[in-house]
Amino acid sequence: MQRAAGSATAEFQLVTGRTRLKRLHQSGCLKLRFPRLPRPEAEAILINTSGGLTGGDRIDQTFAVSDGASLTVTTQACERVYRAAEGHAAVATRIALGPEAGFHWLPQETILYDGGAVQRSLDLEAAESSRFLLCESVILGRERMGETVEAGLFRDRWRVRVGGRLVFADDLRLDGAIAEATARAASLAGNRAFATLVAQGAGAERGLNDIRAIIGEAGGASLVGGLLVARIMAPSGFLLRKRLVPLLSALTNGPLPLVWSL
Repeated sequence: MQRAAGSATAEFQLVTGRTRLKRLHQSGCLKLRFPRLPRPEAEAILINTSGGLTGGDRIDQTFAVSDGASLTVTTQACERVYRAAEGHAAVATRIALGPEAGFHWLPQETILYDGGAVQRSLDLEAAESSRFLLCESVILGRERMGETVEAGLFRDRWRVRVGGRLVFADDLRLDGAIAEATARAASLAGNRAFATLVAQGAGAERGLNDIRAIIGEAGGASLVGGLLVARIMAPSGFLLRKRLVPLLSALTNGPLPLVWSL
């Protein structure tokens, strides 16, 4: 059967006080668009023209932000992971940040459908003086459509290095009977939406009490190796976004991409 494949590589640099695109390569189903902003920062919007992911699809995306430049990357819409007839979809994200560079990784939610299978990896190499915010959120089926995810595969692998040193490593794996596993109190306690955030610098220096107050009871935040690490869960994608928007706004110290509007 036909499979989707896409790749995108974008490099950014600081030119006369504004972040400018230095190099761009894109192919297959993956595209990048760059809205004009009234600010010196740059924004990139990822578009998967295949309309979603299923078994055998491959996505590869790479971003490099040089000294002093600042970039926010988001997606045009939620990424959908449909039922896989065989195999799994694979998504690889690589990010490199120079000294004093700023980067926000803010894709919209990934929606996993029943029988969907995806493996993702996110690798970040950052300088000690760079600032970054990484956020990934997942919804297990659309509640308004009465969907549940009884079984499937969702694997998310994060590796964050600062100054060449591994400071954060995280592996999440939901495999097989997902509904049964996420019903347990030690996992999602029946919630169908969750998010992970990792941040260094800028808004990450806010007091933990302020961050925890924004998150509320269904989540938590800690300082780990100089990074802010937070996890949030919610009964629905809408309620998760209601918690994420004020949290992300506080951590970015500025406006979120328009696609994140509630």
